[in-house]
Amino acid sequence: MADPHLRFARNITPSANGCEDCLRIGSTWLHLRLCLTCGHVGCCDSSPNRHARKHFHLTGHPIIRSLSPVKIGAGATIDEAAA
Repeated sequence: MADPHLRFARNITPSANGCEDCLRIGSTWLHLRLCLTCGHVGCCDSSPNRHARKHFHLTGHPIIRSLSPVKIGAGATIDEAAA
């Protein structure tokens, strides 16, 4: 049986090139999370402001994915390996 939350996932475009809330207030983040329902980009729970979690509590959008580069070994990332 498929996860019932998957019905909320959409083909989306990220709303910003960083945590949109941190960018607005001049703060920093560690890792980014992309809401797969609306495209909101928020910072992770290890970041000072935890904007991705705040977005979930505000909207109820249940599906996110990481926007951080994926490590493939020896310090390289997928983005770097493709270049």
